[in-house]
Amino acid sequence: MLHPINSQRSRVRVLVVDDSAFMRTALTRMIASESEFEVVGTACCGWEALEKISRLDPDIITLDLQMPGLDGMETLRRIMLQRPRLVIVVSGSVNQSNTAFAARALGAFECVSKNLSPNSLEIGHIRQDLIAKLRAAAESLPERPGWRMGNLPHMFAGAVSDHTTSASEIVAIGASTGGPHALEEILPRLPADFPVPILIVQHMPYGFTTSLADRLNQLSSITVREAIHGETLRPGVAYLAPAGQHMTIQGSDASNIRISLDREPVESLHIPSVDLMMKSVAQIFTERTLGVILTGMGNDGAEGIRAIHLYGGITFGQDERTCVVFGMPRACAEGGLLTSLVPVSQIPDRILQAVQPRNASSRVVWNAP
Repeated sequence: MLHPINSQRSRVRVLVVDDSAFMRTALTRMIASESEFEVVGTACCGWEALEKISRLDPDIITLDLQMPGLDGMETLRRIMLQRPRLVIVVSGSVNQSNTAFAARALGAFECVSKNLSPNSLEIGHIRQDLIAKLRAAAESLPERPGWRMGNLPHMFAGAVSDHTTSASEIVAIGASTGGPHALEEILPRLPADFPVPILIVQHMPYGFTTSLADRLNQLSSITVREAIHGETLRPGVAYLAPAGQHMTIQGSDASNIRISLDREPVESLHIPSVDLMMKSVAQIFTERTLGVILTGMGNDGAEGIRAIHLYGGITFGQDERTCVVFGMPRACAEGGLLTSLVPVSQIPDRILQAVQPRNASSRVVWNAP
């Protein structure tokens, strides 16, 4: 659970972690030069970082990856397990796509590539990128002091059978920051004979969704792959929207639906868009849609979840405690659009429950490949 900024903490608190004294000083000066940020401390290694997170309670952490002893990746993993915070990785190694992907999969909010030269004039080029990403992270922190789950509209905590008589014929999942790790907890627990298709929009930069799909496929019994324009939906397959392309579905017969990939509308804040994907699914599958909103900043997915909700489908989200960033589930919950908020560990069982047919004769018969 991310720590809210209260009236006594008007500035965003940042902890700088880097084994280089030069880098700690340079980053501290960059961050402290902006009035909305306060550098509350620095750490030279992973162990010191964990101790200072516990003692100083920062809102955001900048984290180097190449450190002696407890390296940055292991430090990041422990942060997310023990005291989840917004982490911006600042490292020379993030130029390597697999490193940046691994950091994002562990829950890193953003990555900034640094120049490892000891020349301060050269390191200064990252300032604009770093400050922009710090501001984006700060915007995802809870906006209202003391916001808690009790402030949300009433949501059912019971089984899905309590409020629907139709089995879900398709699962639509939206995620952003922290989503890769959440998907790793969800998809591998679904059986190989999972009876319906799954559509996933995960906000990621170009080049990362292919690697994510491949990794999830290796971990899972179901098939997970990056979506291809024009392919027909099949049960037991999870389709991940490629970075830079919106994914929607088209067709009039629910048993013969095809995926459509398009770069339009280009003005969308996120490409792919969770909203566009979920709206297209709700229009075809109506009350037989299951919408799941996972960890992520912003409100992409709120309109898509609204569409599923209005058509009578099932909607639930990942709870605040297990989210890296609670922004997307919170936006849906505050609109009264979710049946429930549940820990990520319970989501696979909730999905399986939702797709169990209440009336076997009503199950969609998917066309054979």
